[in-house]
Amino acid sequence: MTAEATNIPAPKRRSLYQLDARTRRRNASETRFRAYGVAAIAFGMIALAVLLWSILGQGLSAFTQTRIAMDVTLDAAVLDKSGKRDPVELAKATTLAYGKILDQALVKQATDKGLMPEGLSAKDAAGILSKEAPAQLRRMVLDNPALIGTTVQIEALANGRIDGLLKGRVTMESAKLDSNVSPAQLVLAQNLKDAGLLAKSFNFDFITAPDASEVRPEAAGLGVAILGSLYMMMIVLVLALPIGVAASIYLEEFAAKNWFTDLIEVNIANLAAVPSIVYGILGLAVFINFAGMPQSSPLVGGLVLTLMTLPTIIIATRASLKAVPPSIKDAALGIGASKTQTVFHHVLPLAMPGIMTGTIIGMAHALGETAPLLLIGMVAFVRDYPAAPPEGFLDPAAALPVQVYNFTRRADPAFLERASGAIIVLLVFLALMNVAAILLRRKFERRW
Repeated sequence: MTAEATNIPAPKRRSLYQLDARTRRRNASETRFRAYGVAAIAFGMIALAVLLWSILGQGLSAFTQTRIAMDVTLDAAVLDKSGKRDPVELAKATTLAYGKILDQALVKQATDKGLMPEGLSAKDAAGILSKEAPAQLRRMVLDNPALIGTTVQIEALANGRIDGLLKGRVTMESAKLDSNVSPAQLVLAQNLKDAGLLAKSFNFDFITAPDASEVRPEAAGLGVAILGSLYMMMIVLVLALPIGVAASIYLEEFAAKNWFTDLIEVNIANLAAVPSIVYGILGLAVFINFAGMPQSSPLVGGLVLTLMTLPTIIIATRASLKAVPPSIKDAALGIGASKTQTVFHHVLPLAMPGIMTGTIIGMAHALGETAPLLLIGMVAFVRDYPAAPPEGFLDPAAALPVQVYNFTRRADPAFLERASGAIIVLLVFLALMNVAAILLRRKFERRW
């Protein structure tokens, strides 16, 4: 036995400083996993950069608009034949009369300065003006009748094709194939630009003006859509927050744990995953067909978005309530506080940062929804601003995501620019809401 023991080979010594095959395989696997993670993040960042570059490249030009500076003589014989400056009589002058005054002023200015191209008729020269320009001049005169009989300097809107020339969307080659503009009109626009009479400026009307018709893309704005979205978010905040928080507190702190509450919890989780268009069908059936509420109103849109946002708020609120340490509840109960006092005086204040964060994120998600709003009629063309609340909740209105959808359905290329600009506005609102959620969480968050 001693002889046999001496023949047993000694065990091979292994050093911590020398890697064996198994360790090398494990390290290689970990390196590959890290590389996969870095590649996924890089791919996501590249995709986001391409998306933002595409949207910003097409949409930033919507925040500028081409205008023509000109001196316009407001002939009293045309605009106020009675000479009494009576608002009722002044309102009888249509945009057709103002359009003739603008056309004459443009042709006269171009002729006097030698900017009129050879062979371009006065009618075609006046065609570079937007069809919205006479309406804007009329509103200006009705607001200040004292301007009648004087010569005023205005900046009239150029039409979409002339605006596209300055933004690189329209060229001489494309004008030869376009029935809405001629190369001679582009030459006139270029001459006016060289003379300093035609230029781009910041377009405030894109933020404040209502939508425009198919033939006036240069006048289309987001004013009605922004107000409609604001009204709907007000309704969602007033309804979804108290209902969602109350339901969460009851389910988490007071309800008995049995099959019925388990069924409710499962359904809440399922409702959070239901496609948004289903809520639109529900709103159409219940709020419009059954309750008889007006279509295209912010009230119906707000109610539909409230139903869609409630599961998100309930789930976020319950998670915030669970995150409060049980020791705080036990301490409050130990010194004689009731269950209600413990919840509302200790648990709820500590959970409020998470509740506010979940609410803001849920509202941001609702702000970008389009499908349910299409089913309740908010896709309609609306030019009138809704009244102030509460009457305005029942007035027809649009919404920002629906306005983007409307712009993309129209044939004029200028509306695609408007759609990208509206997406930028929507992204700004969403970014602000998410930043607000982050700041609120950091400000009120407690760490244990």
